[in-house]
Amino acid sequence: MTSRAETGDDKGDPGLSAIMSERRQLINLGYRLLGSLADAEDVVQETYARWYAMSAGERQAIESPGAWLMRVASRICLNLLDSARVRREMYVGDWIPEPLPDPTEWITGRSGAGGSDPVDRVTLDESVTMAFLVVLDAMTPAERVAFVLHDVFRYPFGEVAEIVGRTPAACRQLASSARRRIRTAQTPAGPSAGQAGIVRQFRTAWQAKDIDALISLLDPDATATADGGGLAVTHLLPIVGGEQIARAYAEIARVSGHRTTFLECTVNGLPGLVAQQDGDIATVFAFEIADGRIRHIWAVRNPEKLRPWRSS
Repeated sequence: MTSRAETGDDKGDPGLSAIMSERRQLINLGYRLLGSLADAEDVVQETYARWYAMSAGERQAIESPGAWLMRVASRICLNLLDSARVRREMYVGDWIPEPLPDPTEWITGRSGAGGSDPVDRVTLDESVTMAFLVVLDAMTPAERVAFVLHDVFRYPFGEVAEIVGRTPAACRQLASSARRRIRTAQTPAGPSAGQAGIVRQFRTAWQAKDIDALISLLDPDATATADGGGLAVTHLLPIVGGEQIARAYAEIARVSGHRTTFLECTVNGLPGLVAQQDGDIATVFAFEIADGRIRHIWAVRNPEKLRPWRSS
């Protein structure tokens, strides 16, 4: 959505710059709640459309425009989450959250992603790692919204209750249930530098089709999940077991041959890999690493989810 704030002309509305400055916060909220940058952008556009659908007097009567925008965006996300489960039933294969690059570490070597692209406005922290987002996606919509608003954005339960349509006590229980899910599903991650070293070793072993080396880097109970969305060839069911993953990935390397180049990158704030085929980005890999071994691999091949990685 183009506005005068984006073009530098805000003389007609003294509060326009302040309103548009909330865009980054709204993008951050939408991405964490929906796991999709594209959907987050749509939510932001709809939120601003509702703001400007009001009369000037109605807008001036709102004491905290930023809080109003966050409430509206949260409710839109909640409605989308309620309908997402139905849409997922028609999705081909597993659905994985859209991976995000670190704007300071583009595979092209540029120092940034461009100031107008919302991807460089998503704060990359522990609340957007792939493992974290996957756990969030398994929650009920109310759990997810209550947890993200309170634990990530520090909203008091009284305000969360107004958004979710529950009592503050119920929202407190929802957030507590979400925290238990997070603690159960996640394991403490080691230093990023150590994880990068393991991902580098994995890339080297994979390119060499060294099954034994791959097995040594994978947890015996590791899983590998892929998301092609019916638009790219991939395995439809998760591969379970370190040895099974090693053999399957070695076969992938054999079939892809010299057409594929693997590059180290940052995926959702953690070390990951990008696979280029014939110079085009084909797959983004995110990893969960614990105790020096890879516990989970998420391979996103759906081209619609790779848009931020292909931006020029």
